[in-house]
Amino acid sequence: MPKTKTVPVLPLRDIVVFPDMVAPLFVGRDKSVRALEMIDESENEIMLVAQKDAAIDNPVSGDLHATGTLATILQLLKLPDGTVKVLVEGRSRARLVQLHDRAEYFEAEVEAIPEPEPASSDVQALMRAVQEQFESYVKLNRKIPPEAVTTISQLTDPGRLADQVASNLSVKLSDKQELLEMPEVKDRLEKVFSLMEGEMGMLQMERKIKNRVKRQMEKTQREYYLNEQMKAIQRELGEQGEGSDRDELAELDQKIADTPLSHEARTKAEAEIKKLRQMSPMSAESTVVRNYLDWLLSLPWGKRKDIETDLVKAEQQLDDDHYGLDKVKERILEYLAVQKRTGRLKGPILCLVGPPGVGKTSLGRSIAEATGRDFVRVSLGGVRDESEIRGHRRTYIGSMPGRIIQSLKKTKSGNPLFLLDEIDKMGMDHRGDPASALLEVLDPEQNSTFNDHYLEVDYDLSDVMFVTTANSLNMPQPLLDRMEIIRIAGYTEDEKLEITKRHLVPQVRGDHGLKEDEWIVTDEAIRDLIRYYSREAGVRSLKREVSRLARKAVRELATKDITSLTITSENLAQYAGVRKHRYGLADETDQVGAVTGLAWTEVGGDLLTIEAVKMPGRGAMKVTGNLRDVMKESIQAASSLVRSRSVDLGIKPTVFNTTDIHVHVPDGATPKDGPSAGIAMTTAIVSLLTGVPVNREVAMTGEVSLRGRVLPIGGLKEKLLAALRGGIKTVLIPKENEKDLDEIPDNVKTGMKIIPVSDIQEVLKLALTGPLTPIEWSEEDEARLQASLGGGPGNSGDADAVRTH
Repeated sequence: MPKTKTVPVLPLRDIVVFPDMVAPLFVGRDKSVRALEMIDESENEIMLVAQKDAAIDNPVSGDLHATGTLATILQLLKLPDGTVKVLVEGRSRARLVQLHDRAEYFEAEVEAIPEPEPASSDVQALMRAVQEQFESYVKLNRKIPPEAVTTISQLTDPGRLADQVASNLSVKLSDKQELLEMPEVKDRLEKVFSLMEGEMGMLQMERKIKNRVKRQMEKTQREYYLNEQMKAIQRELGEQGEGSDRDELAELDQKIADTPLSHEARTKAEAEIKKLRQMSPMSAESTVVRNYLDWLLSLPWGKRKDIETDLVKAEQQLDDDHYGLDKVKERILEYLAVQKRTGRLKGPILCLVGPPGVGKTSLGRSIAEATGRDFVRVSLGGVRDESEIRGHRRTYIGSMPGRIIQSLKKTKSGNPLFLLDEIDKMGMDHRGDPASALLEVLDPEQNSTFNDHYLEVDYDLSDVMFVTTANSLNMPQPLLDRMEIIRIAGYTEDEKLEITKRHLVPQVRGDHGLKEDEWIVTDEAIRDLIRYYSREAGVRSLKREVSRLARKAVRELATKDITSLTITSENLAQYAGVRKHRYGLADETDQVGAVTGLAWTEVGGDLLTIEAVKMPGRGAMKVTGNLRDVMKESIQAASSLVRSRSVDLGIKPTVFNTTDIHVHVPDGATPKDGPSAGIAMTTAIVSLLTGVPVNREVAMTGEVSLRGRVLPIGGLKEKLLAALRGGIKTVLIPKENEKDLDEIPDNVKTGMKIIPVSDIQEVLKLALTGPLTPIEWSEEDEARLQASLGGGPGNSGDADAVRTH
């Protein structure tokens, strides 16, 4: 039975006293002071117990922990205010057996808790780890005196070591009370080690934060000190910052007064500079306002260049820069003539549409030189952001005006020529639709009040001449409606010859450092180069071929003992290589079921071969060649037309039920669509079923109806140029396209025979090499055909239907 003793009890608010720990206590509560007075002088012992809640002034038995420390009084001193300062030393752990509330003080029967004997090996290792950890902990925690490390390192009793370390830790009271209540020494050492680990992590984090804050404070103080020094130096030199700011504001005021701003822009500028005066020069907002005023005042308000009104000079300039393109030149000269008479004209919006390499971009520069305007090129290919046109709002960091305003600032004139290149290549995404933003720019009725998001004031673009370029009309309809479309179909062979002689050869000769008498290219060589090496609508590929000849010439002149080199049609292959294209007819002989059609593409016209073959079957129609829906339907219409007129065309109706037809359009990798090959499809099927060959010198284009009418098509000029390049002698076109021949160059019309047709019978008569003889087909023959198909009058049976696979 453990021995108990009765001693006074002293409740503790904010401290846990461990055995062998000396601690000063300030006692102020009446019960606590009375407990000190009731200590037996012979034993000089008191029970120290921590309160569960430090806020309770008058604790009862349930407010005290059951485990505490039995301590002795080393010193007791009464202070003038009634408080007692007492120095106590913990002796051993003790447990409250019975607590008595004596009204004036607490008294309890306590039972000492003996220290257990620890297992040697594990505990010794733990002791060493705790001592080393405590040494590291003291280095981080400056509140613990250094001599505590010496004391701790000399302890050999594990229980005393755990209690001494615990008494020096800055941990919560609940953790210390838990340590006090642990009976096993090993558990105490492990708990102490764990608490030190957590505390060291917190102390290291605190140190990092303090160091970072200290560095920031030092940097701020250093900058402040240097700024003050700089101000003092400026003050001594008479260049105080306030004075320089005043000079800058005065300069801005003078600029605003001198610049012929619009009323709205002047009001805005004066408001911004008033705002700038009230700002600190070091603030970020003042920089934004200064940049805005710089942009606003750097625009060419009221500055216009004199427009060239000499029509003869302008025409000469256009002719010198470009060969052909008469329609475009005519439109430009008309504009200059009207401007010369009226004195002022809102800039027209021209859209040059044509295949690559025909000179659309260079024509824009030539128009600027002919009209005396500054030239600005804005490439719109791949632009997806509306702010590229209208600019960003000033609320964004790094905001700036759109490309229109930026370009006007560079040109420093209010009436330049803007070339909006590749307008059909603009995109659209979540950031907006730039094509819609261009609607205001390209509308003469609206662009006099163009509002950029950055400027926030209207700017007059009505004096600007806009020229746009595109490869196709694949653009939004409202945008197309605002522009005057001028088509540039491509160049004829004669035009390419002249362009090469006048422009390409001299330009390439200069690029390669050749003199005129060192390198000569004959007209025949150029014509062969056009026919066999560069089949295109423009001249870009042709220029590359000419450049290849020049490189070969430079090398020969450098390596061989020659002074000049002449390229002729005879030695062209030696320098240009193997021919890339055939010139002339696709077939050497007239073929059955093979027709030459004409196609339009974005890169110019092209020849389209249509082939048809037949085989025994049940009347199926098969089409191949990467054909799209419209072209497939055109083949169906052609088949139905031939079938409806089979007797007149010399075709037995029974053939359609016993023969499969396969129509193929070569170059299967290229998608093909459109109805303009209708008459070519019809001719191929008729030729196939009648066995009459098609004239190889005839090409054709036109849509066909079920009644045999030839309907109009588009892209006539491009198709005729392709036919001329391919060596075709006769071209059949729809009668309704005859009016478009006025726009076709004379050398195209004289180079081949162009025949307008209105009915499929005319087409067949001109295209086939032999006549078509109608067959006799009586009502009895029709009845026998219906009977063989298993159907009566009005029911032709399933086999009559033309099936398209």
